[in-house]
Amino acid sequence: MKNITMVGLVLIGLSAWPLLAFSHDKHTHKTYSAGEPGDPKRTSRTIEVKMSEMAYTPPSIEVERGEQIRFVIRNVGEDDHEFLLATTEENLNHADDMKKHPHMEHDDPNAVRLKPNKSAEIVWKFTKSGTFEYSCLIPGHRESGMIGKVTVK
Repeated sequence: MKNITMVGLVLIGLSAWPLLAFSHDKHTHKTYSAGEPGDPKRTSRTIEVKMSEMAYTPPSIEVERGEQIRFVIRNVGEDDHEFLLATTEENLNHADDMKKHPHMEHDDPNAVRLKPNKSAEIVWKFTKSGTFEYSCLIPGHRESGMIGKVTVK
């Protein structure tokens, strides 16, 4: 977009405006604080995470640095919910974006948004020690306590 001038925008007309206005409906990352996408053939264990109204089960998880986990994420609630694995700071920043774009879809290997009675898998390799979180950033959900904790030893 940096090579497009104002004249160029005027020449292509207003029909491009909807595309520009909603370009943030898909959100992508290049790097991840909590590690990196894992190899499905090299997982050490599977952890099922259930999402319901304003809660995750389990609410906390412990893993070893270098461990690859297959998360099976199930929405057992009545509303859409998300699982987004990152630092608290990153999730708070992203929550601000979600307030502006509440129907944002995630196209990231560390995140999934699910409708009720749906499930998905995320395979994640924890390459860094520390405390991370998974949270639902749909407006109002995180604020109501929909946060889980991952401790990487």
